[in-house]
Amino acid sequence: MTLLIEAFILGVNDADNILNEWNTYVAEEREKALTQIIADEKLKEENTRKYIDNAFRDGEIKTFGTDIDKIMPPVSRFGGGNRAKKKQTVIDKLKGFFEKFFGISS
Repeated sequence: MTLLIEAFILGVNDADNILNEWNTYVAEEREKALTQIIADEKLKEENTRKYIDNAFRDGEIKTFGTDIDKIMPPVSRFGGGNRAKKKQTVIDKLKGFFEKFFGISS
């Protein structure tokens, strides 16, 4: 979060309403970060956005149940797909995203 705040401060240009500037900045950074995770991990976009919205609403990332499976890209459960490793990578990235933006974004 510190890096996010420092980057924001560097970009402020005598803004009349710092709070609005901050909220806009955080929303843009959050969108960029989520879009990057979706692209990097080839996640199902609509399901991922719903999953993240629910996580922010509930105050936690749920790593159990079928919700996480609904966002995963198709991976063979048999053979060389390494589904468990892929799932853990996705969970770790989403947890990092959540921790970075929870409490500072609307």
